[in-house]
Amino acid sequence: MKNYTAVVERDTETGLFVGYVPGFAGAHSQANTLDELNENLKEVVSMLLEDGEPTLDAEFIGTQTISA
Repeated sequence: MKNYTAVVERDTETGLFVGYVPGFAGAHSQANTLDELNENLKEVVSMLLEDGEPTLDAEFIGTQTISA
């Protein structure tokens, strides 16, 4: 089993959680709760992996705080 990092944001207009896996084309989803989003993303990644291991376009490294 391989682990992937998802980036999660909340849409300010709808209140939905939106997530995607950086560099993994098509690996994105949305949901009302973080638990639901996690399950949705697991399902999407599992379906995409049925076509074979992806070549990731990017690798998640982390976040930075910017002071301006």
